[in-house]
Amino acid sequence: MIVDCGRCAGSADACRGCLVSALLDTPDGIADLTPGELRAIETFELAGFEVEIVETPEPPVVVPMLPRRRHVA
Repeated sequence: MIVDCGRCAGSADACRGCLVSALLDTPDGIADLTPGELRAIETFELAGFEVEIVETPEPPVVVPMLPRRRHVA
């Protein structure tokens, strides 16, 4: 089957209710996952775990430390 949205008789507003759009839209956060990550999620879900995708936190800010001054008496 070939789906050509360019030949669709509906207007652009009708895309939200279209089955093709529902099949192609991916949930937030899942579009950037690798095939291995998707397979792991599926495995956990099949095992009965509830899987929730959360945003990756920003990496911690690295603060450069100044070298200590040595006081010689």
